[in-house]
Amino acid sequence: MIRGVIFDVDGVLLNSMPVWENLGELYLKRLGIEAEKDIREKLFSMSIEEAAGYLISQYGLDKTPEEIISGLNREVKDYYEQRVPLKEGVRQYLQEFRERKIPMAIATSGDRQNAEAALKRLKVYSFFSGIFTCSEIGSSKTQPDIYYAAALQIDTEPSETWVFEDALHAIRTAKQAGFCTAAVYDKASDRDLAQIWNTADIYLPEWKDFDIFWKRASS
Repeated sequence: MIRGVIFDVDGVLLNSMPVWENLGELYLKRLGIEAEKDIREKLFSMSIEEAAGYLISQYGLDKTPEEIISGLNREVKDYYEQRVPLKEGVRQYLQEFRERKIPMAIATSGDRQNAEAALKRLKVYSFFSGIFTCSEIGSSKTQPDIYYAAALQIDTEPSETWVFEDALHAIRTAKQAGFCTAAVYDKASDRDLAQIWNTADIYLPEWKDFDIFWKRASS
């Protein structure tokens, strides 16, 4: 039985991977600097502090690390406010859940302001009863606290609540906490695809065929 739904944001509702893949390039472009061809690979595994240091040393930027970090964060903020799209098919799922009077909430490890800005611009913000972030809860998705908080908001038990996630660690956490799990494909999680497939209750390679999902999840 499905009585409630909890959604992650990045990689699940929003196709936000491009901004994180291209962040260094976008920032340098704003400064009128052409980035090296492999900058994505070099910055991908770095923290934002490490990335700032790399950009200063590699491109001779006359800026402090704090100024670089502020600029990178501004690029992300602008992307969410102006450009990040919904994943294709998401809107149909949200409408179908609403028609069935299934309450929905959000549990994200991202920034609240960025998520709210994107969801409001895309006109889906009103579908959700609440938004919960890891920073506000005080723990990451390696702990189930954020899912419990979201379930409390929509007044459902874990066993009757579906959590939609794209990352393996989050799927594992939700499932171990007694939630039903639906894994949504995102390129960022390619290396964990086999484990995701074997861990989640339902795997969605894309957002389509709601009726098939509903029948499987309701059985």
